[in-house]
Amino acid sequence: MRKALVVITAFAALALVGGCASSLTGDTYSRDEARTVQTVRMGTIETLRPVKIEGTKTPIGAGAGAVIGGVAGSSVGGGRGSAVAAVIGAVAGGLLGAMTEEGLTRTQGVEITVLEDDGSMRAYVQQVEENQIFRVGERVRILSVNGTSRVAH
Repeated sequence: MRKALVVITAFAALALVGGCASSLTGDTYSRDEARTVQTVRMGTIETLRPVKIEGTKTPIGAGAGAVIGGVAGSSVGGGRGSAVAAVIGAVAGGLLGAMTEEGLTRTQGVEITVLEDDGSMRAYVQQVEENQIFRVGERVRILSVNGTSRVAH
């Protein structure tokens, strides 16, 4: 019975962590950005550089890990030993859950340096998209809304 509870809790935690990942691609908009007027600037790509975008660090990963670790630890031993194992399991699970969330939501990005038509040089970082390939010398649009900018073809 306890093993089934641990397995069910683990799957629920993974679903929570996976569901929290947000997209940082150039073609994904938040609900607040939809139907909002955007500023559009034009420019030419000067350089491209691969970067890593770190994963999210929310309390959900640590909390889910702590629950799983606590449940798993409580199944070890009996009496006071079980309570101590539950606490140790919860702490270890919380740390492991936080690291797992960050690792699962880490993504590959690209830094796009653009010489804009007004003469300014700016760099933009966004998640790499499979169907979106940028090339040095290519003309692009820079769309900005509410302090968020993205580069698009």
